[in-house]
Amino acid sequence: MQPERLHHKLFGQAHLARTPGTLPCMNTPRLFHVVSACCIIALLTVGLFAAVPGAGAGDPKFAAVPERMKEFIAKHEIAGAVTLVANREKVLTIDTVGQADVAGDRPMQADTMFWIASMTKPITGTAIMMLQEEGKLSVDDPVGKYIPELGELKTADGKAHVITLKHLLTHSSGMPDLSNDEAKTAHTLADLVPFSAKKTLQFEPGSQWRYCQSGINTLGRVIEVTSGQSYPEFLQTRLFTPLGMKDTTFYPTKEQVARLVKSYKLADGKLEAVPTPFLAGHDPSLHDYYPAANGGLFSTASDYGTFLRMVLNQGTLNGKQYLKPESVKQMTTVQSGDLKTGFTPGNGWGLGWCVVREPQGVSQALSPGSCGHGGAYGTQAWIDPVKGVAYVLMVQRANFPNSDASDVRKAFQDAAAAALAK
Repeated sequence: MQPERLHHKLFGQAHLARTPGTLPCMNTPRLFHVVSACCIIALLTVGLFAAVPGAGAGDPKFAAVPERMKEFIAKHEIAGAVTLVANREKVLTIDTVGQADVAGDRPMQADTMFWIASMTKPITGTAIMMLQEEGKLSVDDPVGKYIPELGELKTADGKAHVITLKHLLTHSSGMPDLSNDEAKTAHTLADLVPFSAKKTLQFEPGSQWRYCQSGINTLGRVIEVTSGQSYPEFLQTRLFTPLGMKDTTFYPTKEQVARLVKSYKLADGKLEAVPTPFLAGHDPSLHDYYPAANGGLFSTASDYGTFLRMVLNQGTLNGKQYLKPESVKQMTTVQSGDLKTGFTPGNGWGLGWCVVREPQGVSQALSPGSCGHGGAYGTQAWIDPVKGVAYVLMVQRANFPNSDASDVRKAFQDAAAAALAK
């Protein structure tokens, strides 16, 4: 069954109060002026939305959010955006502006799909916590318990070290990443293990923070070993299907591929289309590449907003419990000690989640203790547990100098927080 598409209504129905079986009484001259005025308003409205392709109106309270996004479209910073703000009970607003495909003149829609890249990592962290609750693993376990080849990796001085699952989740394992050539030869998560097993650790586990894609992909393999399912199967049966996340997948269907946004880079003040890098030219509907636990998911703003609302509700949504509150607390609070972490200042690291210690800069609108993650192409998702809200930003821009610190992110979060404060 294909997901039901969400369409924004530009106008509500106008109802005339009248007695059943009669027409409203109105004289002809007055009727002429009213009809003329309505036509003028309609033409002006059509012109307004034609000026910004793909503009979809959410809650008027949050009107400043799409207006800010239009500023970045006008400056050719992005081609379009889908933004979502939700609380514990519901989605408060979802807005669409700009184009999903500039050359194809395809407007952004609420069900447009995006490569969410590293926003996959909090989902991987959540999967690990689910298995910990079942007693199938502990985040304090050595990774060698589940993948013997990684039992004792060595630093450059020849000293062997034990890496725990927590080291992998907090990017403090010291594992180096694979080369592009190595990653391209892998078709499964298991195929990645021999490459990691041959590498030298960059530092003693737990002594530094260094963002590590290999560590998160290793966790994906641990999930397969301990659950007895492939990583995509585990997520589908334990999270995506129960939560109703119909458009979140490593392998989009043909119908979903038709809804994928185009990726762009900024070059000489203009946007140029670029391919999604990890696909390496593959058709994303084919299953001939490994399900990257570090950043392989495609999703929509609505789907990811559902996932965030579950976490915001301490692991429960619509009467179903996915995680216990204590598990949510463990993964969304700082587990990296005093290590300096992240791509923006003021952050610590939870178990697969970035955690805001001291809001500043792009995180200024968030409360201390907020948690979330960004993606390489500018997507962002954050939970503010103090204010009880979640934010999702979906854009697809390749060469942000620092996607976590983008002006687009700051503008979205600032505008949304200001609207919530009214």
